[in-house]
Amino acid sequence: MKEEKLKTITNLFEGSEIRSIWDSEKENYYFSVVDVISALTNSTVPKRYWADLKNKLQEEGSQLYDFIVRLKMKAQDGKLRETDTLDTKGILRLIESVSSPKAEPFKLWLANLGSERIDEVFDPEIAMRRAIEYYRNRGYDDGWIERRIKAIINRNKLTDVWKEGGITEGYEYAVLTNEIYKAWSGMTASEYKKFKGIRKESLRDNMTDLEVALTDLGELATRELAKEYKPYGMDANKRIANIGGSIADNTRKDLENKLGKSIVSENNALNYQYKEDNLIESK
Repeated sequence: MKEEKLKTITNLFEGSEIRSIWDSEKENYYFSVVDVISALTNSTVPKRYWADLKNKLQEEGSQLYDFIVRLKMKAQDGKLRETDTLDTKGILRLIESVSSPKAEPFKLWLANLGSERIDEVFDPEIAMRRAIEYYRNRGYDDGWIERRIKAIINRNKLTDVWKEGGITEGYEYAVLTNEIYKAWSGMTASEYKKFKGIRKESLRDNMTDLEVALTDLGELATRELAKEYKPYGMDANKRIANIGGSIADNTRKDLENKLGKSIVSENNALNYQYKEDNLIESK
């Protein structure tokens, strides 16, 4: 398979090394602020530039200052040294704070990106076309894309039922989803991603057809059971989600018995491979 450079924020800074660390618990990237400052400015001492800007942000009461995380990253001498980092959202906000001609193209890119998202509010079809084009560029056929869109609709139907059962917070949906995954695959969504060697990528986009079918079955069973028994609150909905996932697990075990092999696969749809980063050590 053809190798492709991993698409992250570092692609914005062509020719510049931006050190980054993946935090598997928070499922987020953290980038060296000094490296970004060096790429954005003509400063001969980016550390000093950042120190002055950081003081200014603190004096202004900027929220960006509160998002800084001190992590150990490999320096030029090969040693791990503490450095200021920001996640993707923080880096984009940092770009807006930097006064430099080099930063202007990035600010224009952000403005265009914001304009595109606003256009999608008025015409949601734009977002749908963008998603379809993305999947086609990744090599998915139209049949797969159609099934993927239907799965998203079914997922929304499930969250609608959960809302009726008193589930409203995003983390609560994640808890219930994990309950379904654990029941049929033995792993939470994050554990499943790690098993497949993916990070921020969509888990479902990297599943085999059988894995997708079992995920769909678990969610559909959970939805129908919830509609029938009308559980209210987290504990009651977790029990229903577990039952729904167990129904998919029974199907999985029966099919694996006939196939003579495991359905849960390490395969993914990536045309790149992650390398282990240095362990995150926060202060």
